[in-house]
Order: sequence, then structure tokens, then C-alpha cells
Amino acid sequence: MVEVSAFPRKVAFWFYAFLLVVGFTFYAVWGAVYGSWNVFDAGNAGVYAVTVLLVGFGIVGMLLYRRAQ
Repeated sequence: MVEVSAFPRKVAFWFYAFLLVVGFTFYAVWGAVYGSWNVFDAGNAGVYAVTVLLVGFGIVGMLLYRRAQ
């Protein structure tokens, strides 16, 4: 049997962790610059859509590529 390296799994995990951090950072910077902390404001729907995608993919990817048990 050939042992599979854990390197690709680690790279994928850290990529998804990066997406998670970018999502939160994007939201925080946008909110600080434009004062758009109201989630229910229709004018900011695009910002929240991007944030949800980045954070969602980050969380799901980190769960899928976490260390094997």
C-alpha cells in the first residue's frame, strides 16, 4: 500500500481558513469605511452576499479538510 501525503489536505485546509478570514475582514473593513452595519439595509445586499459566500465556503471547506481522525 502507498501512503498518501497529508500535504494537499493541509494546503486545502489553510486555503479555506484564508477564505474565512478574508470574509470576516471584508465585512469589518466595509462596515468601518461605509458605516453599513445594518444587515437589513437593502443597499448593502451585495456586501453581505460576498461575505456569506466567503465565510460559508471557508467554514465548509475547513470542516471537509480538517485533520483525519
